[in-house]
Amino acid sequence: MRTAEVRPDDVVLEIGPGLGSLTLGLLPAAARVTAVEIDPRLAALLPGTVASRRPELADRLTVVEADALRVTELPGPPPTALVANLPYNIAVPVLLNMLELLPTLDRALVLVQAEVAERLAAGPGTGVYGIPSVKAAWYGDVRRAGNVGRRVFWPEPNVDSGLVALVRRPPPPGDRQATFAVADAAFAMRRKSLRAALARWAGSPAAAETRLRAAGIDPSTRGEQLSVTDFARLAATDPVPA
Repeated sequence: MRTAEVRPDDVVLEIGPGLGSLTLGLLPAAARVTAVEIDPRLAALLPGTVASRRPELADRLTVVEADALRVTELPGPPPTALVANLPYNIAVPVLLNMLELLPTLDRALVLVQAEVAERLAAGPGTGVYGIPSVKAAWYGDVRRAGNVGRRVFWPEPNVDSGLVALVRRPPPPGDRQATFAVADAAFAMRRKSLRAALARWAGSPAAAETRLRAAGIDPSTRGEQLSVTDFARLAATDPVPA
């Protein structure tokens, strides 16, 4: 709870509570916990687990049986913090979906596969910097918050895990969807210069060069050198007239 910096007035969103071990730790620290669980059996069991182990805190828990990738709204007070052990195969889309859906989330601490943690927290110019890095940075400042070895889990997974912390800040000026689209295009051919990688996005290599120069970006640069602010500025440049 210390790493998550959960406060007594927080409404914590937990994704995939499973058997409730993390939930039982969150409930004493927060005002409320909203737990989203896709498995009907586990969702049905969780209130009983809390009632038997921490009955005095049972009224702080709300369980939502739902797919975190398909949630469009949540009951009760809006969450202020996300704390979750995210399934490795959907960690990035779940995190991004919740950050977009719930602007009241001002902090997140998620446990993900170590490789995913590196990508989420990577900065421009590093080898693992890519689309997850850019998109997470749209929402806030991201950092690695610790490593978790595989031996602390049962059954023991085949990968190590890492903690990623995000603190919300205002996004850069620009449109999110347009910014993500140009980042997707840039990293689809990350070995190529932006002039070449963005040719389809802009309409032609020449149009890509014109828009890059208008944004103050060297056309020979690769996407891995641009920050989320650079991508937002590039997305906002006017298309070249046909």
